[in-house]
Amino acid sequence: MTQSQPTAATSPPSRVLLISAGASHSVALLSGNVVCSWGRGEDGQLGHGDTDDRPLPTQLSALDAQQIDSIACGADHTLAYSESRNELYSWGWGDFGRLGHGNSSDLLIPQPIIALQGLRIRQIACGDTHCLAVTMEGQVQSWGRNQNGQLGLGTTEDSLVPQKIQTFQEVPIKMVAAGAEHSVAIAENGELYGWGWGRYGNLGLGDRNDRWIPEKVSSVDCDKMVMVACGWRHTISVSSSGGLYTYGWSKYGQLGHGNFEDSLVPHKLEALSDKLISKVSGGWRHSMALTSTGLLYGWGWNKFGQVGVGDNVDRCSPVQVKFPHDQKVIQISCGWRHTIAVTDKNNVYSWGRGTNGQLGHGDTIDRNSPKIIEALSVDGSSGQQIESSNTDLLSGKSGGSLSKRYAVVPDETVSGQTVSSSSGDRLDISVPESDVKRIRV
Repeated sequence: MTQSQPTAATSPPSRVLLISAGASHSVALLSGNVVCSWGRGEDGQLGHGDTDDRPLPTQLSALDAQQIDSIACGADHTLAYSESRNELYSWGWGDFGRLGHGNSSDLLIPQPIIALQGLRIRQIACGDTHCLAVTMEGQVQSWGRNQNGQLGLGTTEDSLVPQKIQTFQEVPIKMVAAGAEHSVAIAENGELYGWGWGRYGNLGLGDRNDRWIPEKVSSVDCDKMVMVACGWRHTISVSSSGGLYTYGWSKYGQLGHGNFEDSLVPHKLEALSDKLISKVSGGWRHSMALTSTGLLYGWGWNKFGQVGVGDNVDRCSPVQVKFPHDQKVIQISCGWRHTIAVTDKNNVYSWGRGTNGQLGHGDTIDRNSPKIIEALSVDGSSGQQIESSNTDLLSGKSGGSLSKRYAVVPDETVSGQTVSSSSGDRLDISVPESDVKRIRV
């Protein structure tokens, strides 16, 4: 692999290889070892050495020489892995140890996680406040917040550094995914596991109980699983035959079964039973599925247009997302309230919430249908110039009072009282009063 230019790219690489969306930020890995980020930067999750929002994709210069192979966004933090260096980098909001550096400090630029140096990592995943990494040997490391057992370590104590999940010592894992406070995994033999917060059946174990250690999901019609993704409190899995299963919370139709009822076990999505599913992604309350022929379907919460079908009406069944010239989609990622897709024509599109610039269009406008991100696309008309952050590599840490950094998550209650937030989302009366999750607003 060739290293990218350390300065602003006047002619950006032609292909976006990977995309990942967080709560209000987005990250892309481009050919030529270039990483770009944009959107909300308050917690340093963009990695540019400051806390500014970026409404346009900006080259993350701190990673220019690191030959990054994979990326993953948490709610307000980000991971990137370099296979050639065997290093996993993290940055952003550091509370609960989600960055894995042994403390709860924020990082405004990427730093390697010392505890994982030298490990060959196959896959990484971020939840809201915790992280998972699968090694090439099929072992799983977890770190960050653990109030509901989402780290799978048998306790509810947060972990400031990565720890090995002992349950998988003799069960090689192929893939993991992380939601708000739950985690899922697929073993090499196709068995599905769930652990952590299970209030809505999002673990697929037939009840609403939390699990502190991974437990095997038994009711999947004997179908082997090959892929899994998590929404905030729902889970999506794909079988070896291309069948799509969803389970967990469905107040906004995010399970796609034509109703708004939770499912405590994996339930096959009949509406797409005639399609071969190749990729899936889960947002805060919406879901996306990509077929082997490049067709994209979305469903669930659509208040900001994040389903991408031209309106703001929630969908409880899959609806096809249309692209100009019938382009085929090859990559998809759901953020909390926005969605990003890459097509076979080397174009990148985004839609949904845009209030922090997370759509990458240079503005803060919400959009309910796909709009091309010109700076990342072959068909863009903006000259395809990507600015560089030119980060001072000696800076990047930030502290702050925890009492000033928290608010109650939008749409939830505390002691029966409505708590408003800057997002303007309506109260979610279905969430139990005891289920309070504090996040940055």
